[in-house]
Amino acid sequence: MQPIQAEKDALIALFRAKRFEQANAAARAMTKRYPKALDGWNIRGASARELGQLHEAQKAFRELERLAPAFAGAPYNLGLVLENKGADAEAVDAYGRAVAIDPNLAQAHNNLGSVLLRLGRVTQALTHLKRATQLQPGWPEVHNSYGNALKVARRAEEARAAYRAAIRARPEFAKAHYNLGVLESENGQRPAAIAAFQTALKLAPDHAVARAALLSELANQCAWDAMAEHAPFLPQLGVETTAIPPFITLALEDNPARQLARSRRWARERYAHIRDDRPPPARPKARPERLRVGYLGADFHDHPGMRLMAGMLREHDRARFEVHAISYGYAREDKWRAISESVVDEFHDVYGWSDADVRDLLDRLGLDVAIDRKGYSTDTRSDWFARRIAPVQINYLGYPSTMGAPFIDYMVADDAIIPTDQRAHYSEKVIWLPDTYMPADNALEIALPRGSRADHDLPDKALVLCCFNNLFKICPSVFAIWMRVMAHTPESVLWLYASDDEAQRNLRKAAEKAGVDPGRLVFAPRVPNDEHLERHRHADLFVDTFACNAHTTANDALWAGLPVVTRVGKQMSARVAASLLKAVGLPELITSSDEDYEALILELARDAAKRRALRQKLADLRPNAALFDTALYTRHLEAGFDAAYDQFLKGLPPDDIRVIRYAGQNA
Repeated sequence: MQPIQAEKDALIALFRAKRFEQANAAARAMTKRYPKALDGWNIRGASARELGQLHEAQKAFRELERLAPAFAGAPYNLGLVLENKGADAEAVDAYGRAVAIDPNLAQAHNNLGSVLLRLGRVTQALTHLKRATQLQPGWPEVHNSYGNALKVARRAEEARAAYRAAIRARPEFAKAHYNLGVLESENGQRPAAIAAFQTALKLAPDHAVARAALLSELANQCAWDAMAEHAPFLPQLGVETTAIPPFITLALEDNPARQLARSRRWARERYAHIRDDRPPPARPKARPERLRVGYLGADFHDHPGMRLMAGMLREHDRARFEVHAISYGYAREDKWRAISESVVDEFHDVYGWSDADVRDLLDRLGLDVAIDRKGYSTDTRSDWFARRIAPVQINYLGYPSTMGAPFIDYMVADDAIIPTDQRAHYSEKVIWLPDTYMPADNALEIALPRGSRADHDLPDKALVLCCFNNLFKICPSVFAIWMRVMAHTPESVLWLYASDDEAQRNLRKAAEKAGVDPGRLVFAPRVPNDEHLERHRHADLFVDTFACNAHTTANDALWAGLPVVTRVGKQMSARVAASLLKAVGLPELITSSDEDYEALILELARDAAKRRALRQKLADLRPNAALFDTALYTRHLEAGFDAAYDQFLKGLPPDDIRVIRYAGQNA
């Protein structure tokens, strides 16, 4: 028996009026009275999904699919529910059944392709998304989805064409403008990226991610006047708005409480839906003879992180640790790629693999400790960690802040970067190392002295103030300090990293506005790392940035023998250089206010004898400094891993760990 048409019409009217609770109640009553009422089961599932009752919705659509196996809408809607539940693999199966029933169902091809893309099955995703564009050439969403897949496949020109097709179909489609901006940014087309983000923001003023992305691009250009327009929105971005990539704001403000809030919101919106239905592996009775540690990242090539980690990976105690590198970044064949493959027990290149294949590999490896080397920085795959790939999961080195994610158990830190009064702003339990959290490779090669200052466009007799940080870290306040110092030292020049042509023009304009000859700004091009380290000998002093300090660049400067002056802030990214200076034995170069920072730089700028004494002190300290004792650092890190794993073995929740300095060494 079936309901009469009037009953069905009334039920559909409730749903279309968005009276979902009444529609769901009426649909439940209808399916109870008429167990084979297709409209009843359909509205019951759809209204339950709108109400967030996903178990009920799934049950309804599965029954609808059983009753009407030739109706493509049943598995299609079931796929929507399964996506909402984070059951992407099941959603693929459901959408697959929908397109098998109706090969011309563009929505199903589009959704299937998007989920396949999320699962890393790029080739299959492209097939379905291309088909969706063929079926619905006037539908902007399918072109946008196709563009996303093409971007992941590194087919930039085709991706650009797909986003533009989406925009032609709907010029006010803010999401497509934003995605086009991301593509342009990733391909180094900064002016085009800025234009796309500005358009997205004009169309959707509350598009928080577009505003954050625009701020990031403007910061890379040191376009401070343009950034000022968006400054009032900064405290709310990612805190009161929808989530934004938290990495963007680390260089824009020094506020650990807001950085934690941003990370937590990002983790909730991006990862909370992810579920792993597989039972956890049985807890062993004792520590394995060799603890299996996996470092997961995209930068096992010539990259600052790899150059920092190479020595630590080399020094791991192979009798007690089995070290795996899981590389998911685009393979770049260079010296550092070869080193990374040689310093681990097993190197696994999973670039282009599907998520399912990666998970199978990780299951076979049976990692005891998994290290997220990227965190929320570029190319992150923290979603793998959200599915729990090891009993102990650690945020390490790549993202200088808290991840705010329940699936990350620990982060590696030290007392300098997370002091007691800031501990509450980090969601992870902390593995406190005794000297510094940052590894350094004491076998890092420095090229033999070559050339003169003139080879670097530096005046021979000048006082060279140097900052090789990425230019996005430079804020107006620190630049103003540098300009005041230069005004008091007419023989000085400022040596910066040449990472963006427009930024160079903007910095020269800012110097001129401050009354400093813009010709006194010198920009250093990218060179091989050993040559980069060598050229530090031509500088007199490294001057640091604020909200986001010099990290690898400070390590490089100190290894090359160049003293660094920093101003310590509140959040982790603003305290890294202080950590390194303490570990190398130069705490006197740490200041705690703008005024003290400026005064110390000016004092050293005016006193060549003090600069020479500092340089000699660093040269004397360097051979035995904790900062550059790679083997000792590795023993401390291993002790942290052991303690974290011991917590797991005992059935205890993660807890803060304080590693004690090995007796008799650098005590």
